[in-house]
Amino acid sequence: MMRALLHVLVPFLLCVAVANTDLFRDVQVDVTYEHYAEKPLDYMPAFLAMPFNCVVNLGYIFLGLYWLLRPGDVEGTDSRYMREVFALMALFYGPVQWARLATLRRAPAVLDQWVTLPIFAWVPAWIDFIEYGEQRPQRAAALELFSVSSYFLALLHERGFDLALVCHVTAAVYKGLRAQLSRGDRSTGRYLLLATLACAGFVALKLLDHWLARFWLFQRLTGHFWSKVCDVLQFHFSFCFLTTLTRRKTAAQQE
Repeated sequence: MMRALLHVLVPFLLCVAVANTDLFRDVQVDVTYEHYAEKPLDYMPAFLAMPFNCVVNLGYIFLGLYWLLRPGDVEGTDSRYMREVFALMALFYGPVQWARLATLRRAPAVLDQWVTLPIFAWVPAWIDFIEYGEQRPQRAAALELFSVSSYFLALLHERGFDLALVCHVTAAVYKGLRAQLSRGDRSTGRYLLLATLACAGFVALKLLDHWLARFWLFQRLTGHFWSKVCDVLQFHFSFCFLTTLTRRKTAAQQE
């Protein structure tokens, strides 16, 4: 676990440091409560100003801890490393989003966007490990470096981050479908479908946050809140899909 923690923590801290400089001062990010449909409560402390959108970030923390501490029945050192890195990414992501809401500062808002990209990039890296039967650290490192660097598209165009995110999501879904067709079965297919639907829900509910707030059902638990629920579920079902395929590969190698 220490190796996984080191490999996640060091790049994360570097991103935190860079996000707190003026490098991304021209990136389009929202730093007001008007961006969210949930109404802030003036009598609450800053870290609970929008209670539901704040507390939902605990889902990432609980999910990360669950998959980080979950023992693998058939798991090698490399496969455990892949799981632990992904779990630590989820664990760190929750506080980043919470800090964005609590502070309304540019740096956490930039970081919220930025760290999303290497999280999606870890899915193709993990699938590479499944397909080729061994960890390929150089390729995984190159994928993550390329992913982190792709955020600089946000400096070139106001929709640069959106373009980078679409490419990451497309690559993750494509690699998942390819792995399912070559190695999956009905259960992994169900996990992949649920992860993909959760991803679609995450995007759609976030974009429709204010529009959905016209309906009473989404005036307290808003579209943005439910988009985060979908994001946590996307994480979870991705874990289910990837760990199931990894466990079968490891078991086949041991026979």
